[in-house]
Amino acid sequence: MAEADPVNEPVGAESVRPKGSEAAAILLMLLGDEEAADVLSRLEPDDVQSLGSAMFGVADVSEEQVENVFDLFLDRAKARTTIGFGATPRIRAVMQHALGEERAATMLARITPPARSRAFNALRWMDAKTIAALVENEHPQIAALVLAHLDAAIAADVLQLLPADMQSDVIYRVATLGEVTSEALDELERILAEQATRPSSSPAPLRGGTSEAAKIMNNTRPGTDQRIIKAVAKVDKRLAQTIEEEMFVFDNLNELDDKNLGILLRNVENDVLVVALKGANEVLRDRMYGCMSQRAAQSVQDDIEERGPMRLAEVLDAQRDMLAIARRLADAGTILLAGQGEDYV
Repeated sequence: MAEADPVNEPVGAESVRPKGSEAAAILLMLLGDEEAADVLSRLEPDDVQSLGSAMFGVADVSEEQVENVFDLFLDRAKARTTIGFGATPRIRAVMQHALGEERAATMLARITPPARSRAFNALRWMDAKTIAALVENEHPQIAALVLAHLDAAIAADVLQLLPADMQSDVIYRVATLGEVTSEALDELERILAEQATRPSSSPAPLRGGTSEAAKIMNNTRPGTDQRIIKAVAKVDKRLAQTIEEEMFVFDNLNELDDKNLGILLRNVENDVLVVALKGANEVLRDRMYGCMSQRAAQSVQDDIEERGPMRLAEVLDAQRDMLAIARRLADAGTILLAGQGEDYV
């Protein structure tokens, strides 16, 4: 008897093979309570949420689907190796054997990934309101440390829940955050876990910086970002400018719709546009050409070819000039800049 053609096989409850979260949910539901709880305790918060939602949808599954899940699990299990299990002790032993104990310790201090503090693990399970309530009465440096270890979107929510007069100080400290001392981690442990911890012997992790601050700012509500940037500028104008530049880079112009991109192009001098487009990626360059008249686009292309090689610094300056014009037009309400999740400024 010929095998059924999977392409022409009718789609129904029996033919649908669970995948992803649904397959994981079925497998988890087949485990005992303790085993299932042990699995969940090892997952990330987002994974627990996704898996928990899927578990509600797999109450009525067929025997065939269960068998498919077992087959999928066995295939994945066979493909796994054990090379990553117990890797840290083995790497330490190899280093000590090759370099000696003292030199190995120095080398391992440089290359060992910093262990995540229990406090940071606890943060990942809290909502923005809870985190804000925990840090709003603490030193702004503690608040900055917390925000720098959160996902940018969550950090932005926390920032906006903090007192307005505290927000600029916190974002300033995020942008200038460097090594995180063991004392700071101990203080955070005290606040979040209400218990003292031993000072960590692992290398002090580097977090924060202007890029981290810019990511947080990109997720704030319209208007909040400029208010905080202006307040930071009063303390450190150059730092505020760096954060603002990292919030909005040249490639972000591709997120503008044709109408807003066209308005921007009409406000940029031709010489600036030619140099800026010299360093633009092909997709963005074609978008801009498409927002010009055919004659204007051809003229810009000809100018770019005639100019030949240009210094990178010159191109970056022209792109910064275009971004400055875009920000001025946005502040005046002439164009809308997409770039803050689902919000627009």
